[in-house]
Amino acid sequence: MKLEKYNEQLNRLPKSGRQIIGQTENNNIIVYQAFNLGIAEYAIKNQKFGGEHYSFNRMSWIKPGFLWMMYRAGWAAKEHQQKILAISLPLEHFITVLSEATISSYSEEYFDSHEEWKNELSKTEVRLQWDPDHDPFGNKQIRKAIQLGMKSEILKKFCTEWITKIEDITPYVKQEYEKVKTNRLDELEIPFEEIITIEEASILKRIGINTAN
Repeated sequence: MKLEKYNEQLNRLPKSGRQIIGQTENNNIIVYQAFNLGIAEYAIKNQKFGGEHYSFNRMSWIKPGFLWMMYRAGWAAKEHQQKILAISLPLEHFITVLSEATISSYSEEYFDSHEEWKNELSKTEVRLQWDPDHDPFGNKQIRKAIQLGMKSEILKKFCTEWITKIEDITPYVKQEYEKVKTNRLDELEIPFEEIITIEEASILKRIGINTAN
């Protein structure tokens, strides 16, 4: 995983708008999830998700933004989120997930009516949320970060067919969190991230990105 100083990334990336921001590697995008020990141990050993602790009947969320994941998991300190996994997913499959996404809450920006949104929601297996990004301390930022929730068949494909690598980055997370706790942000190193370019105009419209953002 390629790393960079937090302050360098802070100065390089846009501070507002909606962009898909993450790290790519060999035609893969790295997304993050946090789990309890039972789920994580199976995933690391088998390089896929499953086993007695994992449920395919629940929605599972992936996040390409590292600091958003750190906020959500409390830097691996929250219950049932003690293990942080970096998951390599081919970009083509990530784009497939995006192409099937429906915003999780009704918005006039996406749909003409609440009924139209509910109808679309009932047909799709992917949920999309744009949430405020966060700094290392968990403070909300103006820029939005994307997270994607999957269920049913597309979740099974993600968990058992599409993933190319699952890496336990928990030791690294805890190491860097010590710098956050002692306010040493000039030393903090986080994954190198950049704007992920999506060419398909129909997908950009579906997820609420336009060229003005």
